[in-house]
Order: sequence, then C-alpha cells, then structure tokens
Amino acid sequence: MPSSVSVVIPMYNEEDYVERTVAAVRGALGRAGIEHELVLVDDASTDRTAALADAAAARDPQVRVLHNPSNLTLGGSLRAGFAAATKDLILYTDADLPFDFEEIPRAVRLLDLLEADFVSAYRFDRTAEGSRRALYTWGYSVIIRALFGLRHRDINFACKLFRRSLLQRFELKSGGSFIDAELLVRAGAAGATVIQIGVDYFPRTRGVSKLASGAVIVRILKELASLWRELRRARR
Repeated sequence: MPSSVSVVIPMYNEEDYVERTVAAVRGALGRAGIEHELVLVDDASTDRTAALADAAAARDPQVRVLHNPSNLTLGGSLRAGFAAATKDLILYTDADLPFDFEEIPRAVRLLDLLEADFVSAYRFDRTAEGSRRALYTWGYSVIIRALFGLRHRDINFACKLFRRSLLQRFELKSGGSFIDAELLVRAGAAGATVIQIGVDYFPRTRGVSKLASGAVIVRILKELASLWRELRRARR
C-alpha cells in the first residue's frame, strides 16, 4: 500500500504565502494520488496568517490548523506539528515554497523503494541565498560535522521526509532552528537509514526570513552545545 503523508508547515507572519502554499501542496500530492493531510502551524502570527489558514481549513477537510498560544519559534512549532500528524510519513517544509512541491512524490517513492527511514533534500544551487548567509551555513555545517559526524550536504534545508514511527525512538528537544540538525543527529543515533536527494532551490520572494538574526544564531549554538553534552554523557 502506498505511504500516506502529513505535510507539516510552520507559519509566522506568512500571509503572502498561505494560499499559494496550500494550493501547491494539495495540487502536487493530489495529482500523484498520495493520501495526505496538510498541518499548518500558526506560530502566534500578528498578521492575517491565522485567518487565512483557518479559511483554507474550512474549505478543505485535508487541511488542519494548529494555533500556538504564544510564539514558539521553529522548533516548538515543528514539535507541535509532528505530534499532531496522523499519516505514515511526515514531510516538513517552509511556507515560502523553497522547492518545487512536485518533488514530494519522488521523495516518497524513493523512501519506499529503498526502504529508508529518512529523506533529507539538499539544494543544487545555493548562490541565491547571498554570500553572507552562504558563509554562515558553511561554517555551521563544519561545526555540525566536527561535533556529531553528520555528513549531510544541506543540514538546515526545509525539505525533510521521514517515517512518523521514527519519532517513537527519540525525543526532540530543540525550541529553535537547531531542530533541523537535531532531527538528523537523533535519527542517525537511532540507527535510521537516511538518504539524500537534490532539488532546485527557490529563494523567498515575499515577506522576510526569520532565520538569520543574531538571536536565532545564539540559540542554535546553545542548543547545539546542549545536545553535544547529552550525547557525550550517553556514550560514557
């Protein structure tokens, strides 16, 4: 039987993307004939994101909306979305359409064909990010590889597909943007089979990215250090 998919998308002030994102996900998976649900996690947005998401859910029973009572940022929003997911597989991505969602059926097919637990996508071309952000990403990847031995090409790219049952084997703790790396590190430590696929990258054209501020970077480093200490203790 083909796998079913819960698509979890965190949203904070994404009013320009809500309707486009819902249409893109529903269209891609609908055309592929894949049973699915779309879980939108509104992270206490201050614009029309919540209202637009609720309107989409009212029109479409395959769309569900979670409303965080306060701003939980990326990690908190994803953990809430993952807990609410009901399908065989979970796909996590961002609201700003960072890749062609027609790639989702390919990722599902490869995961099933190769009997893997996790598909982690990487961007073929990252130059559209800008040199400053590309430098941050390169440095971050070096740190993750050195501390955790993680050899994935694009750790923080928001296109990750994995079996929901995998979440029963570990607990995610990150509240911020470190959750991308934590998910891969914990999956590897749990013995998961992880494969990588390349996708074309489409940078944000509307709204403002929330992932490159100084506060976000400081929180990533704190949560990184916490996980490293935890795993080090577990190996003793």
